Amino acid sequence: MNRVCSIFSQLLECFPRLEFESAVREHKGERHARGFSCWTQFVAMLFCQLGRAQSLSEITGGLASCEGKLRHLGVQNPQKKSTLAYANAHRPWQLYQAVFERFFQRASAEALQRGHKKFRFKHKLLSLDATMIPVSLSVFDWAAYQKAKGAVNLHMVLDHDGYLPCFAVITDGKTSEITVAR
Repeated sequence: MNRVCSIFSQLLECFPRLEFESAVREHKGERHARGFSCWTQFVAMLFCQLGRAQSLSEITGGLASCEGKLRHLGVQNPQKKSTLAYANAHRPWQLYQAVFERFFQRASAEALQRGHKKFRFKHKLLSLDATMIPVSLSVFDWAAYQKAKGAVNLHMVLDHDGYLPCFAVITDGKTSEITVAR
């Protein structure tokens, strides 16, 4: 039997599935699942963090390029941008905070047990967020590609050092892309 053991799968072993599923039940994370599990979202967001992805397109594209190799991570199919955006908007963030706190407690306890110094991240901690902002058609005539309503998409990367955005992109949903900050 051929067993896949990537570095990413070894990292995911630090997050026991039973403990993760317990946190999902505690925070009712599967309430807005729509066929996309919390574990799959967690794998996608961890992939985003480690791969320094700057957008939902980079996350879904990166996971899609590994399509046949995702099953050993517990992911059946790579997801679309809209599915991941919906999950990011409707899943309780407290679930992932609880998962992180449990991981941090285990890592801190192990570091103390081994006599290491206080646990700190070696690299900056970044978060990715995407949202749709509705705009008035009477003010923004370029938003008239839709008859009923118009909107812009805002994708932002937050640097947790100063809690300031380090990267932001605004798109009109078609082809225009404006980089706001880097």
